[in-house]
Amino acid sequence: MNKLKQLLRSDKVAAFVFLAPALFFFGLYMIAPVPMSTYYSLHRWSGIGEKIYIGLQNWGELIKDPIFWLSFKNNLKLVVVSIGTQLPVALLLAVFLSSKTTRLAGLFKTIYFIPLLFSSVAIGVMWRYIYDTNFGLVNVFLRNVGLFSWAKDWLGDPKLALYSVMVAINWRFIPFYMILFLAAIVAIPEELFEAAMIDGAKGIQVFRHITLPMLRPTIINAAVLSLVGALKFFDIIFAMTGGGPHHASELMATYMYKRSFVDFRMGYGSTVAVAIFLIAMVLSLAFLRFTRRSSELD
Repeated sequence: MNKLKQLLRSDKVAAFVFLAPALFFFGLYMIAPVPMSTYYSLHRWSGIGEKIYIGLQNWGELIKDPIFWLSFKNNLKLVVVSIGTQLPVALLLAVFLSSKTTRLAGLFKTIYFIPLLFSSVAIGVMWRYIYDTNFGLVNVFLRNVGLFSWAKDWLGDPKLALYSVMVAINWRFIPFYMILFLAAIVAIPEELFEAAMIDGAKGIQVFRHITLPMLRPTIINAAVLSLVGALKFFDIIFAMTGGGPHHASELMATYMYKRSFVDFRMGYGSTVAVAIFLIAMVLSLAFLRFTRRSSELD
């Protein structure tokens, strides 16, 4: 009995007891769907009724599916824009807010943080109204300043829809990465900046030789988060365009949703889901390996 009490009082058992609920739900909603979706991808199934085993037919169809490859191409564009826009802007904002010379830094932090307080669907609906052809803020502003030819059907033009949605996505996620970078900058020892100043380093030199190298791990983590997030993105783009017009803004996740819950092809939708998982995993591992090799060379 005493041994049992001692065991229950041990730190390892206590940690396991507190972590068990989180681990259970993580396994249920994050780990278990992968083998389940793989199993469903080998069947023809509407989501209701009997599953019919068809082997790799869904995968063969996926390989020849032009809409899937179009959505994959759109996801890659989103990856490039997300990493190339969200991270640099967020880093600049974080450096600006961490500067001791910045007045009203608390107010700016609150303003920049506002997009994170809204749900993704609410942001999608809001930006859909902002882009409205007749009464949207963008077109009204352009007409009021005399730029009538610049007023477009931002979400209805196949050439503009995807990039218009990317603006909303960047607006939504830049504050998140700004918080990450700001926390990392604050954690940099103050002595490093003081030593650099004593050696005569100016603002840009301090940023290049002190701030940027110290932020390298955070930048890599943020890039991986942005990469994976862009590959499985769904909510804002579905609320704004639904993947249209004519699949111009279709992403792999929106295509998976349509095949699964609109066409009731749960087996094929599961195939798309597994493909998204594999693509995200392969690209993430390749990116991490590339960054690791680059750091070793440095």
